[in-house]
Amino acid sequence: PIIMPLSNPTSKCEAMPEDLIKWSQGKAIVATGSPFEPVEYNGESYNIAQCNNAYIFPGIGLGISAIRAKHISDKVFMAASKALASCSPRVKGEGPELLPALTEIHEVSKIIAVAVAKQAIAEGVALPVPEDILPVIIEDNFWLPEYRKYKRTSL
Repeated sequence: PIIMPLSNPTSKCEAMPEDLIKWSQGKAIVATGSPFEPVEYNGESYNIAQCNNAYIFPGIGLGISAIRAKHISDKVFMAASKALASCSPRVKGEGPELLPALTEIHEVSKIIAVAVAKQAIAEGVALPVPEDILPVIIEDNFWLPEYRKYKRTSL
């Protein structure tokens, strides 16, 4: 089972990850709304994913703004969800984690943005951009935060 007690803060969590792992005899995939330490059960360590909107909203915003979509439908949100699911290490056979590492958020956001843009175009609510150039448009609209050196010019 996939169990996602998402309430914040930790004190309001519907179920504790340690209990979920024990009750499911180590079979549950657990993601929470607050950060939790890994759970030890039967000599095995279970990492607890933190399910956060930081995974999905940057990609939705990027995809929608890059193609000037006029409407965001439920199907667009579903496309974003499916794109995020395709990035799961568990789905890709790269580990037991449900969600990709936050260190991969830039790439994940671009994958989600392309999926969102494709869906909005399919619904006719965005610029009719050819599918093969969508990744280029997404890349051109991607903002990478960086600190620039400050240079004082006057007193």
